[in-house]
Amino acid sequence: MAQAPSANEVQSLITAIAADLREPTLIWQILAVLVALALARGLNQWLRPRLEKVVGNWRVGAAGIERVLFPVLALLLVLIAKGALIAWNPVRLLQLTAALLVAMAIVRFAVLLLQTVFADTPLLRAWARAVAWTVWLGLALHLTGVLPAITGFLDELTLPLGKHQVSLLLLLRGAISVVVTLLVAMWIARLIEHRLMRAQSLDMHVRIVFTKLAKAALILAAVLFALSAVGLDLTLLSVFGGALGVGLGFGLQKIASNYVSGFIMLAERSLSIGNSVVIDGREGVVTKLSGRFIVVRNADGTDALIPNETAITNTVINKSYSDNRARVSLPLQIAYRHDLEDTIALIESVARAQPGVLAEPSPVALVTSFAENGIDIELWAWIDNPEASRALLRSDLYRALWKAFGEHGIEVPYPQREVRLITPPEAASKA
Repeated sequence: MAQAPSANEVQSLITAIAADLREPTLIWQILAVLVALALARGLNQWLRPRLEKVVGNWRVGAAGIERVLFPVLALLLVLIAKGALIAWNPVRLLQLTAALLVAMAIVRFAVLLLQTVFADTPLLRAWARAVAWTVWLGLALHLTGVLPAITGFLDELTLPLGKHQVSLLLLLRGAISVVVTLLVAMWIARLIEHRLMRAQSLDMHVRIVFTKLAKAALILAAVLFALSAVGLDLTLLSVFGGALGVGLGFGLQKIASNYVSGFIMLAERSLSIGNSVVIDGREGVVTKLSGRFIVVRNADGTDALIPNETAITNTVINKSYSDNRARVSLPLQIAYRHDLEDTIALIESVARAQPGVLAEPSPVALVTSFAENGIDIELWAWIDNPEASRALLRSDLYRALWKAFGEHGIEVPYPQREVRLITPPEAASKA
């Protein structure tokens, strides 16, 4: 495998290029670079519609991949031109162009990874600029001959790690390798998630479980691969493994339990996004299932973050577990002087005419008791969306019933008291 040129070789290369400016052979190198860039641009435009078919509605899109392909294609074409001209023409300018294209490809690939893994925020754009400046600064230090001196100084600084001495340069390379491999692993995990979520033949719970398992496995493999790639002895991790085991036994026990409970819920399909639930006294709609907690949106718009372990160890009322329909109940009371059957028929007809109320099961009005001031009736109506506001539906039904009662002369009784005087009036006047 060819090694990268040293700093002295790069300086000599730049000096030779400056000398070649007086030679006509430089025209062939410039022409080769321009042809390579033009062909790379043309290939990118030809590949663009084909990338859009493969990528689909992926968040980064074909434009992001196209930005990475351009320096890669240009680099391949420059290397081909270098191999064709090296026998009879100097190729120093082509060597320098290849180095610049490698740096450009690294910058654009790193930005693509960041945009794929994380949401587009000002912080992400700042990190992208930092990565770009770091790569170009590293190239500048390499070309000026400063980078070897810095790496040599870092290699001489060692830190004790158990029974071993680890150089600061090795730790820095390990950190960079871990970050890069983690980004690649999370990028691959996003691709797997994108493909799985489009597989309509699989149940949503199965897709979520496979996505989370693939992500965890890829992250673990990426860390181990990065550490071994830089020459770090993985047996050193045994020290941290013992500490992690003690931590899981004490402080991290609840966290591990929540993650395990999350996988159990996804595998058993006990909860789904959109379910209307009551968990630990909190009623609302499930809007998110994460690895550690459940997000339940309450009727007032607030979100409750409930640990997964709570949903496993406590009783969960899932109002839409087997049937997505939900019942809305309205207590009513009418005066005794009204015809009961006609009033029940009127109440049910008003409920059937209300938007959002299902025709099947049909609304039904039940007589619950003969109360002190009137006849108690409870109206049952069903809706097909547990996320809908039941308070708003109750309000609409009460308003419609009030209007219908007024049109048909049906009285809603109010508390009445009959007062009787036990003492005769004559005795009271004598007293």
